[in-house]
Amino acid sequence: MRGDKMIGAGMSDNPFDEVPPFRIAFAVGVTVTKWTRLWQERHPDVPLSVFRSEPGLQTAVLGAGVADDDVIAEVSADVSFVRLPIDAEALSVINLYQEVQVVMVSRDHAVAAVDEVTVSDLADEHLLQNPDDVPEWRDVAAELQDGSRRPLRGIQSLDDAVEQVAAGVGVVIVPQSLARMHTRKDVVYRPVTDVAETQIALAWVAGNPSPQVAEFIGIVRGRSATSSRDALDTTAVISGGRDGEQGQVAVKKIGPVAKAKAKARAAQAAEDAAAGKRGSGAGKSGGGASGAAAARKKKQSDQANAAQARRRKFGGKR
Repeated sequence: MRGDKMIGAGMSDNPFDEVPPFRIAFAVGVTVTKWTRLWQERHPDVPLSVFRSEPGLQTAVLGAGVADDDVIAEVSADVSFVRLPIDAEALSVINLYQEVQVVMVSRDHAVAAVDEVTVSDLADEHLLQNPDDVPEWRDVAAELQDGSRRPLRGIQSLDDAVEQVAAGVGVVIVPQSLARMHTRKDVVYRPVTDVAETQIALAWVAGNPSPQVAEFIGIVRGRSATSSRDALDTTAVISGGRDGEQGQVAVKKIGPVAKAKAKARAAQAAEDAAAGKRGSGAGKSGGGASGAAAARKKKQSDQANAAQARRRKFGGKR
């Protein structure tokens, strides 16, 4: 675990007075600044602990019962920004945004001369990562079809892979944010148009979230500081999915136009009901419906008379 950083106030000379920090983990390449800034503005008394989670620990950092490949994280978090797919069992997840996938090549590679490529353009390349990471390439790769693929040697991280990309050994296909992190003069990257984009999401342990977790979820969803905390539930989150199958179910909300129309219909209904009662008291043969109709005709007649009076007063102009 690297990149641990404390942000904000809440510290005291007396250790018993210290406010526990709100802990945020984020996957490599994810920028969380806009959300941490809002948290600091709204809760300056609660410090933040922000740290980067390694690829195998995106969900392990969330605590008991949640681990990637049976690995237990040394540091725990209240929420985790993750790159899907993940094993989302026992988690709630909100999808946030998608990232374009790019291919990284040496600067003198033929791909450097074009704006974008497809996986078929890369079929003859040597991929310096697990082919299952990029199934679109795996399905067309010449080195897999003819059995000539060489084992990967000396690659323990993306840094190692980029070193070999720069040397012209092969290529890697990664989310654009990771490519930007590894920018160097002898390596360039280009979008791969037919590789599925990756999804960035926010994850937390399913169940009743703590008030702080609920507040942070509201910040991520765009809830304003003055809105009700109940606004947190404008979207239902599907929990307990696996491998990034989680999603959102939109809850239908009534807009201002629909509200105005509903109010007008209710007022008209009340007016008709009152007119019906007056009509039923005026004569035995007149029912509620006929009374309401009579009231409407009288109203229309009054409006026509008023319009005619205006025309006479203003010389034919309304």
